[in-house]
Amino acid sequence: MKLTGKIIINGKIELITGLHIGGSSSISDIGAIDNNVIKSVPLKSDFEGVPYIPGSSLKGKLRTLLAKEHGFMSVEEDREPVSTIFGSTKTNEISRIIVSDAMLDTVAFKEIFNQIEMEFQWTESKWENRIDRKKGSAKDPRQMERVPAGAVFHFNMIYDVYDDNKEDVHMHEIVRTFHLLEDDYLGGSGTRGYGRVRFKDISLKRRTITGYYKPKENQHEEDITSNYWINTI
Repeated sequence: MKLTGKIIINGKIELITGLHIGGSSSISDIGAIDNNVIKSVPLKSDFEGVPYIPGSSLKGKLRTLLAKEHGFMSVEEDREPVSTIFGSTKTNEISRIIVSDAMLDTVAFKEIFNQIEMEFQWTESKWENRIDRKKGSAKDPRQMERVPAGAVFHFNMIYDVYDDNKEDVHMHEIVRTFHLLEDDYLGGSGTRGYGRVRFKDISLKRRTITGYYKPKENQHEEDITSNYWINTI
């Protein structure tokens, strides 16, 4: 099986509801938030790191949704197309798709949110309780940190194209998982309404192997977005 090219998938993930993907579980100071979101290592000039969506979280969720669609309820059951797209140790298949961390659009964030009035620089907090079914009362209050609804993340994926004619089928499957995720959730506490997302400004471009032998300014990319995705306002 020979590598013949790559498909670059770029786009945005817009939060419809607050997103919580857990960060450090280290002991917090008294009065500090209980459940932090994952953030990048802060720069020397930053007070704190910037929230992001780990590529492993996004890839894992897409794989799970595609597996459910095909009736595979465990990783051990995964077969084509899940195993060939996302890889499988059982069948010794490598992952054809690379999913990078999705980074927060900090410029857009500052335009959308009034950071002076926010409790934290990039996030909000929300109190959660468990319900005692016997007493019908709330218990075990905890404070959850979330990236607020309206925030936008930039994502990038790279799909390896081989000479086995599976590109078209796999692209349709990958794009379908985007739509499935829009009606599901990303991160934790999804059944409580967290993590609803929308995919925007999707771009798919194909690069052939021969193009990689040319100077960068002469490399050709074929825009194949309209073959698989319809961008709407």
